[in-house]
Amino acid sequence: MKAIIGVKLGMTQIIGKDGIVTPVTLIQAGPVTVTQLKTNEIDGYNAVQLAYGKGKNLSKAVLGHVKDAKVEPKIIREFRVDELPEGVKVGDTFSVTEFNIGDVTDVTGTSKGKGFAGTVKRHNFHTSPHTHGGKGNIRKPGSIGSMYPQRVYKGRKMPGRMGYETVTVKNLAVSYVDAETNVIGLKGAVPGPKKGVVVIGGHDA
Repeated sequence: MKAIIGVKLGMTQIIGKDGIVTPVTLIQAGPVTVTQLKTNEIDGYNAVQLAYGKGKNLSKAVLGHVKDAKVEPKIIREFRVDELPEGVKVGDTFSVTEFNIGDVTDVTGTSKGKGFAGTVKRHNFHTSPHTHGGKGNIRKPGSIGSMYPQRVYKGRKMPGRMGYETVTVKNLAVSYVDAETNVIGLKGAVPGPKKGVVVIGGHDA
């Protein structure tokens, strides 16, 4: 099953035999352990639940849930599938060897949090003129609507929290796989900061 959980290490570049330089993001991924298999008959959908890392201070509920898999994970993620992979059972493990160089996959992570930001930074608004009576208030958004309907429309672009959102980047090619160190390299950028948790694949895995 081509789905795995990992931690972003950072970006580098790979020089191929043809001399072409490829920017890649390195991810410390897996091994992951199957903690639960959900079926359409019992749960209403098919899914494989995977666990990653070594957690601490886990609740008794979580420890009871992962008892059969014999793990104490830091992260648990669920991957919905059309059909459960044949022969997979609770306790099985997957590593980066499930992926091959040239495979195309999706990556989901949490983007970097930028804190509270104004409209210029958050939505790329223009500033007001610096002269002719601006009084220095060049970064304020200005009027946000008319008298009617006397409320702010939903979705209005305004200042607020920027970043720290779930972001999925699709169709990234696998450019590097190291089974010994459990490191996988994906061509291009992956959302999130270094040490951020990312999910690779899993879309109809």
